[in-house]
Amino acid sequence: MLLATLLVSACGRKAVVTELSIVPEPVFLVQKEGSFALHNNPKVSVVGLGQNSATVKYIMKSLRHAHLRPKLVTAAEASDIALVLYDTVNPELGDEGYLLEVRGTGITLRANSEVGIFYAYQTLVQMMPHDATEVVYSSVTLPECTVLDHPRFAWRGVHLDVSRHFFGSKFVKKYLDVMATYKMNRFHFHLTDDHGWRLPSEHYPLLNSVGSWRVDREDQPWGQAEPPREGERASYGGYYSREELEEIVQYAADRGIEVVPEVDIPGHASAILASYPELACDEGPYEVAIGPYWPPKAILCAGNDSTLAFLRTVLDEVCDIFPSRYIHLGGDEAFKDNWLQCPRCQQRMREEHLKDVGELQAWLMGQMQQYLASKGRIMIGWDELMERGGGTWSFEGATYDNNPHVDNSAVVMSWRGLKPGLTAARMGHKVIMCPTEYCYLDYYQADRRYQPAAIGGLVTLQKAYEFDPAPMGTNLHVEANVLGGQCNLWTEYIRTPQHAEYMLLPRLLAISESLWTPRERKDWARFRRKVEVQKERLALRGYNYCEGSFTPQFTARRVDEGTTNIAISTEVPNTYIFYTTDLSTPTRESNIYLGPINLARGTHIKILPVYKDIERDSVYEFVIK
Repeated sequence: MLLATLLVSACGRKAVVTELSIVPEPVFLVQKEGSFALHNNPKVSVVGLGQNSATVKYIMKSLRHAHLRPKLVTAAEASDIALVLYDTVNPELGDEGYLLEVRGTGITLRANSEVGIFYAYQTLVQMMPHDATEVVYSSVTLPECTVLDHPRFAWRGVHLDVSRHFFGSKFVKKYLDVMATYKMNRFHFHLTDDHGWRLPSEHYPLLNSVGSWRVDREDQPWGQAEPPREGERASYGGYYSREELEEIVQYAADRGIEVVPEVDIPGHASAILASYPELACDEGPYEVAIGPYWPPKAILCAGNDSTLAFLRTVLDEVCDIFPSRYIHLGGDEAFKDNWLQCPRCQQRMREEHLKDVGELQAWLMGQMQQYLASKGRIMIGWDELMERGGGTWSFEGATYDNNPHVDNSAVVMSWRGLKPGLTAARMGHKVIMCPTEYCYLDYYQADRRYQPAAIGGLVTLQKAYEFDPAPMGTNLHVEANVLGGQCNLWTEYIRTPQHAEYMLLPRLLAISESLWTPRERKDWARFRRKVEVQKERLALRGYNYCEGSFTPQFTARRVDEGTTNIAISTEVPNTYIFYTTDLSTPTRESNIYLGPINLARGTHIKILPVYKDIERDSVYEFVIK
């Protein structure tokens, strides 16, 4: 827990930090007896980095934002903060690790790379008082300490769907800022789907004038939106300009983040086919989708050579904007009924000796993989990429197998549990884990009766913290192919930036620690205390967040044949728990839980959680067994 004592003197307010709270938890942190007082006019020296490098500029701007007046000095001068790139690589730190030392004479940040210095600085920021950007301190006294740190996984991703609801570049940058704070390094930008096309296109302008807009039904619940009326104007949506996207890419790069764009094919193609219906198997008609519908049968015609030309041209445009080594091509939930009836698709299957429409999808993805490879890029696909054969959509009889049309350079993103990813890793593919049960942040995070609308499911903060992309016992060869993991924020039910932040936070912190921190260093009790500190930081930075789940958690221990000792807690520290054992409904006048209690077996206990003087959840009932 970060504790800071405030002192007021004739020289102004001073802070003395006595305990550190860092997310994600570092590999090694030791706190010592001494201290260092950082005054509000610190000298900053730079060794091995250019003074005009992106990281140095970022750090100087950040220090000024914290009401400091930093001054760059030469490496030969004494400094309060030293930024040092090793001239000989420190193998213990790798590409992203760092060594941060606070001594009585100053603060030193060392790393092998610029991004390592960036991450060291993020840790230093978390050592400072949470209100450092709001309060002018004449000095902040930090404890002497050593932090040696490096990530467990190379891929630490966060996804944002901007197709279902469009979020402007200002919010995207704010999203990137909070990613950088918690050392996440891949931004999965889901730019196309049935509900809107968000990429600029010079060669296919109707993607923007038609495919980027849908009829406005934002005043209706997502699941109850009425279809468009004849002649009704499509007015909801938008798309990014090339300049906006290039700015986002640079903004992310300055924070150690690679932007990975996704163009979802061959299914989820309503926005494409509304713009260019000639790329469909049938005559449609097609429109940019409003609200949910199932099954999503809009699919590109795999037998049409124009489809291949369209996709190659679009990928040219994508690669021209995004320098990422990785391009995500989706491949999920492709309903292929139309392919069964399409003469061109059937002809393609005969020409390529494909036994069914499942293999036709595999062939199409293979064609796009080869094209991306010719441009020096690597294809990512959802775990459907590993399916071979099967029925008209993914869950019908498909088997995970070495897809003969997609080689092992393709990366598999496993969303339907860990099993598909581990299977792909055994077959030699690199894998990114994002299983729904841990990583889908469009799911509820607490009792739905007390939460804004979500798509369903439940992923609490604690459940997200249990995420492990390579669980204990994973074969070492398989684990070596697991790049890491990410959390996914689909936005069907998320219309505003405030709601998006609420669903992202604080679960992002749990995913961050799951991907950065060694398994043996993770500690749920410590983490939940740290989250309370981070909430204060997030609030002052203008982020919205969920307090957490207040569902009671029980630990039971048998005392004797008729008695059980019960410990009760919730995800959120400092929650008051009121309870009754006489079948009455608990109120704030009922017994208050102060610690483990002994109850006779068969006792009916009712519990009311109260946090910050507000009843935060339903009354829970349990029978002690």
